[in-house]
Amino acid sequence: MSLIFGAPRPTERRSWATEPPIPPNSALGSSFARVDLSTAEASLQKVAVWASVALLAGTSSMLPIDVYTGTGSDKRERPKPRWMNDPAGDGNGLEDWIWQLMFSWLLRGNVYALVGDRDSRLGTPTQIVLQHPDEVAVWRDAKDGKARYRILGQEVDQGQIWHRRVYPVPGRIKGMSPIAHHALTIGVGIAALRFGEQWFSEGAHPTGILSSDKNLDQGQAATAKERFLAAIQGRREPVVLGQGWQYNAIQIAPGESQFLETNGFTSAECCRIFGAGLAEILGYETGSAMTYQNLEHRNLQLLIYALDPWLTRIERLFTELLPRPQYAKVNRNALLRTDLLTRYRAYQLMIRNRFGTPDEARELEDRPPLTPEQITQFTDIPPASGASTDTQE
Repeated sequence: MSLIFGAPRPTERRSWATEPPIPPNSALGSSFARVDLSTAEASLQKVAVWASVALLAGTSSMLPIDVYTGTGSDKRERPKPRWMNDPAGDGNGLEDWIWQLMFSWLLRGNVYALVGDRDSRLGTPTQIVLQHPDEVAVWRDAKDGKARYRILGQEVDQGQIWHRRVYPVPGRIKGMSPIAHHALTIGVGIAALRFGEQWFSEGAHPTGILSSDKNLDQGQAATAKERFLAAIQGRREPVVLGQGWQYNAIQIAPGESQFLETNGFTSAECCRIFGAGLAEILGYETGSAMTYQNLEHRNLQLLIYALDPWLTRIERLFTELLPRPQYAKVNRNALLRTDLLTRYRAYQLMIRNRFGTPDEARELEDRPPLTPEQITQFTDIPPASGASTDTQE
C-alpha cells in the first residue's frame, strides 16, 4: 500500500547547492577560531571523529543480518523478506541503508525517515527512506502533547514519520546529539589544526631579527636590511657581520606550532565520545604495552565495548518490522575471525567433544562437505606427530 510518495527520492528534496554542504569551519572559513558544528558533516573534519564513525558504521553495515524463528533446538533460519535487502527502495541496498542509519545515530543521536510503503497485512513499514537529520525539526504540540515533525520546513503527519533515537532523555522526544553535547572538545581539536595550518600559510611573523648596538635612522636600517638580504639570498656562504651587529632567528618548535599534544589529547577524547576502547583500537591511546595476545583480541574488544550496543539496536529495529515470531540477528562471527591455527584448534575441540561435525567446521571455512571417498582417505591417515588422541581435553 503506497502512502505518500510511492518511491520517494530524498536527494531530489535536498536544499543543498552541493553534496555534501561545505561546513562553515572548513578550509574556506575565515578564521581558525570560528568552529561551527551546526551541520552533521562539520565534525567529520576532526580525523578522530571521522575514524570512529567510519569504523562503527562501516563494520555494522558489513556484518550479515539473518532472520530466525525459535530458540535452542527449535531455532530455524528463515529467508529474509525482499524489502530487507533494500529498505530504502532506492537500489543502494541494505549496507548503504545501515551506514546512513549509523551516521545519523552517531552524529545526531536520532534517525528520521519517511515511510514510503507498508505491509498490507501487518501495517509495518517496508520502505524506509532516511532523511538528513539536520533537515528535520521536532517539537511537542502544546495542545495534545504529541510529537510534530517538519522536513525542510514542511510539516509531515506523524504516521508518515519513522523516528528512532539513542541517548534518550526523560521527557524529551529527541535523543541527545553526541556532537552537540561534546562540541567544545571537537571544536578545540579543529581550531588547533587550523591554527597550525595558518601559522605556516598566513602567519605574519618575521623569520629573524638583525640588530645593532648603534642608533640607526630609518634609511640606515633599510640599507642594512637590503645589504644583509643580498648577502644571504641564493647563496650558501657564511655571512660576516661587522662590529655591533647581531642576527637572531625566530623559530618555533614544529610540535608547538601544530599543537601536537593538544591534537593528540582531543583525538583520544573524540574517540571516547563514541565508545570505550575506540581510542586504543584506532591508536590514539598507547599508554599500555601492545602484545601479540591483546592484538589477537582487538576485534573482541571492539565488539564488546564499542560495537555490540549498536548491533543490538539494529537487531531490535529489524525485529520490530518482521512478523512474529521471526527475529533478526546480526552474525557477529563474521567479525571475530582469528588466525588459521587458532581456528583449526577450535574445530578440533569442537569435533572431538562432539559439539559439531567435520562438515559443519568445513562450512565455516566456506568449503564443501566431505565426500565418502574423502572420509575413507582421511580415516586411513595417521595422526600428526605429537597430536593427542585422547577424547578428553
